[in-house]
Amino acid sequence: MKRPTSSKPSKQRKYLYKAPKHHRGKIMSAHLSPELREKYLTRSFPIKVGDKVVVLRGDYKMHEGKVIKVDRKKYRIHIEGLRRRKVDGTEIPIPIHPSKVMIVELDLKDEERKAALERRGG
Repeated sequence: MKRPTSSKPSKQRKYLYKAPKHHRGKIMSAHLSPELREKYLTRSFPIKVGDKVVVLRGDYKMHEGKVIKVDRKKYRIHIEGLRRRKVDGTEIPIPIHPSKVMIVELDLKDEERKAALERRGG
């Protein structure tokens, strides 16, 4: 599927719903903290399991934790420690959209990820 060149919101939204999974990973990017932005000379980077993030919006604002799951199908991430108790007593993770978080620490165990940062200028 080709990426949209149209500026129409309806076509942009349609692409989000129909995007293949390998494109969704790049769409699910988050801003880097000012320190990381200065170090790597890039504004945002795709989120991956193991990254440490801080929530910037909503009821869980300023909550910090590691990413434990990235759901590419629903465009949501799950953060360590963010849980909601259901009526029956079980706890479930709270899904957060990646645009509402900021990456404060990158997980650089993956060599390809390091290379991607270097290509971007850092």
